[in-house]
Amino acid sequence: MAHPPTRPRVRDHAPAPVLSPNLLHTALSLTASGMPVLPLRRGKVPFGNCTACADNACGGRPNMKVPGPCRCPAPCHAWAAATTEPAVLVSPEWAAAWRQAVCVGYHPGGAGLTVVDLDDADAITWARTALPATRTVPTTRGEHWIYQGAMRSVNAVRPGVDIKSTMAYARWLGRGTGTMAALPDAVCALAVKEPPPARKAPQTLSGLLTGGQGECPHRTPAYLERGVAMAERRITEVSSAVHATVYRTFLAVLSRHGRCGCLTDTHVARLFTAAQAKGESPRHCTDAWTNARTALGL
Repeated sequence: MAHPPTRPRVRDHAPAPVLSPNLLHTALSLTASGMPVLPLRRGKVPFGNCTACADNACGGRPNMKVPGPCRCPAPCHAWAAATTEPAVLVSPEWAAAWRQAVCVGYHPGGAGLTVVDLDDADAITWARTALPATRTVPTTRGEHWIYQGAMRSVNAVRPGVDIKSTMAYARWLGRGTGTMAALPDAVCALAVKEPPPARKAPQTLSGLLTGGQGECPHRTPAYLERGVAMAERRITEVSSAVHATVYRTFLAVLSRHGRCGCLTDTHVARLFTAAQAKGESPRHCTDAWTNARTALGL
């Protein structure tokens, strides 16, 4: 009597994941050009710290906010784990991470680069008019604009725009197209935060207008009216980073109209009213105006 063919035995566990040769090859190629790299797991984020490094018990890695060396051989501490050493990339401790990795990350600041991360079409449109052209890399939802030069990393410098450079990581998405330009002042200016509020006695609007009584260069009142109206509209239409937008708008108005004495209490009140309609308090408005005047030396 013929017996049915024997079925293959089902394993009790799934086979161990295999290190992706493509990711490792990409990582090794980048280190050859001096790019510090690290594996990124699902969610495109770095791997968590090992037990010894949990809560920075090890003291952190060099150049981190938490001082002290870290001799952990695993890819701990996010961006600070990025390396240019091929031997580290293929070590047993890193191999375990590469088996679970979904992409390669890199530390832009460690390579002397800055990535302007444009997250949507509106951000790209803004960049094309506000920033000099440079190397561009398409992303899932937008683009990375890469400049030669490192700076401080800051998120949400304006709607849909992050800056990734020192103490940050970015996802490697290819070489991109275009010639890489030097880091421009326009990008550096995005990271400049408003100075802390000056702790002075409250001022009236008239007090905020003292000084700057030079000869007025504006030939008609219409020029000033147009500038104040544009500033009101800029504040009214902002959807995020309201405090920063108010300060920058005040700075722009004062840089053009603050030295000739043509601004009146009525003009300032219009700007303050627009800012308060977006949730700014009267005190924040006064502080932002005072800080803008201080920044301009008025």
